[in-house]
This record gives sequence, C-alpha cells and structure tokens, in this order.
Amino acid sequence: MFIFDISNPLTLLLMLAATVLLIFLAQEVKKSYIGAILLFAYLIILIIHVAQIATLSEEFRYMITTLSRCIAIDFVFVLISFFAYLWVDDIEAKAEGKKSIDNSLDWFWRKI
Repeated sequence: MFIFDISNPLTLLLMLAATVLLIFLAQEVKKSYIGAILLFAYLIILIIHVAQIATLSEEFRYMITTLSRCIAIDFVFVLISFFAYLWVDDIEAKAEGKKSIDNSLDWFWRKI
C-alpha cells in the first residue's frame, strides 16, 4: 500500500518550503487563487489519508500510527494555507479596492 508519508522529516521540510514559497508568490502577485489552490491540494491530501486509514486492511494495521501522524500534519497545513488564503485575499482586496471575502479577521491582521 502506497502512503504519501509527510511525517518523514525531509518530506515535511520540502512541503513546508513549497508552502512558504507559494504563499510568498501569492502575496507578491496579489492573487488569492494561489492560496486557494494550495488549500485545496492539502484538503485532497487530507481526504486521501483519511480514506486510507478508513479502508486499512488487517495486514497493514502497523501503518496506522504513520497515517495518524500524517493526518495531524495535514490539519496543520490546512490551517496554515487557510490563514494564508485569507491574508492574501485581504491584500488583493485592498490593492484592487474591492471588498474582501471575509473581514472578520481584521483585528488579527492589524496585530501582525
């Protein structure tokens, strides 16, 4: 059974670097769809890991700890990419002079 093991430190470091670079790119070009693509990619990875753990056969029960760690890491990346999407959407809205999708985090952005 193939598992995209993101709990491996090297893979985790590469995914974190790619995430930071894509967030920086989205912030520089002021396009929130880059953050949305990142968010959907991590949601798909999360769904795949949950489906793998739900359909795990008895012979692969030893992989349950690895999959559990992967799901926890997936949630962290989803959270990071969600906040990055909201942040870039706010930057894009201010640059284009239009209303942001969600202004409920204005207090948070002012503190950063």
